[in-house]
Amino acid sequence: MADQLDPDCIFCKIVAGAIPASVVRETERTIAFRDINPQAPTHVLVVPKDHYPNAATLAAADPELAAAVLTEAAGVAADEKIADHGYRMIFNTGAGAGQTVFHAHVHVLGGAAFHEGMV
Repeated sequence: MADQLDPDCIFCKIVAGAIPASVVRETERTIAFRDINPQAPTHVLVVPKDHYPNAATLAAADPELAAAVLTEAAGVAADEKIADHGYRMIFNTGAGAGQTVFHAHVHVLGGAAFHEGMV
């Protein structure tokens, strides 16, 4: 388990309470908050409270925490009333895939009809 937060990581600052966020769910090991640049009517990020640079590193180091992140993403979809209509869970892993914050996180997107080619 990664016990230290990265002092330069914006998500670690949110976890520590140093930066405010619109939190929608929180557990002992995860926190979920609204994206500040939403790409869908519902756009929530679910992050582990421990710092891992990406989803692959998280999954390799702590599979139980990776599962907790996915469980919370499903919980967000239920709470946000998008589970029955369809939603996306997206992990961007690496800069080439569009990851801009290097702290593992999943985007939960829904509330609109998705079509092929839409992120």
